[in-house]
Amino acid sequence: MIHAMNTNHLIVEQVSPFNVAITVEKLIEVATIKGWQNPAVHNLQQSLAKSGKEVRPVQVVEICKPAYSGVMLEKNDERIVSVLMPCRISVYEKDDDKTYIALLNMTAISAGLPQTVVTAISGATDESFEIVRAVVSQP
Repeated sequence: MIHAMNTNHLIVEQVSPFNVAITVEKLIEVATIKGWQNPAVHNLQQSLAKSGKEVRPVQVVEICKPAYSGVMLEKNDERIVSVLMPCRISVYEKDDDKTYIALLNMTAISAGLPQTVVTAISGATDESFEIVRAVVSQP
């Protein structure tokens, strides 16, 4: 079953059929199969707990695909987009006890950037959406 994602927004949110930990595992698994790297996972709940602040589970998964990032970093004018890298996918729990996945629709904010960057961002965004769809459509 394919879950519809409203990709017309700057931030796209999708319900996951799994808990936070399993969703993170599955996102990394699918991303790896699609040739993406996973430089880090940030456990924000754990980080905040060290400062005495309790929040529901929230983790941020970093993914990077050199085929896209290399194009965006190889020239001086394009290197400015490094502030948007690596791609990040957030996985968190809300008060309804459901797990959600959120990611930026980078294509929506790429207008005015050099064409090589727009093309790379568009490809990276499309594949990021595919990774999320693959996870949320699992039984």
